[in-house]
Amino acid sequence: MDEQGDEEREFDLRWVGEAEHKEPSARARMLAARWRENPPGPVPFRPDPGPVGPRRSSWVSTAVVLGCVAAVILLLGYLQTRAPY
Repeated sequence: MDEQGDEEREFDLRWVGEAEHKEPSARARMLAARWRENPPGPVPFRPDPGPVGPRRSSWVSTAVVLGCVAAVILLLGYLQTRAPY
């Protein structure tokens, strides 16, 4: 850009930065309009946790993981013995 264009751009940025009133973003305008019609209810700082379902024993999870690992090892061993050389 030429020198005059840079000066005009700098003036515009300075003018915008010094503006007394700045227009809110589109999201802020959207939320303000939505909340004007239907204001949000109070939200606690830490809401109560929902109902907790039954927990499985850690042994059950461990057994499932080890069973899957053993099944993969056995499958790979079987496929290796069936592969032609």
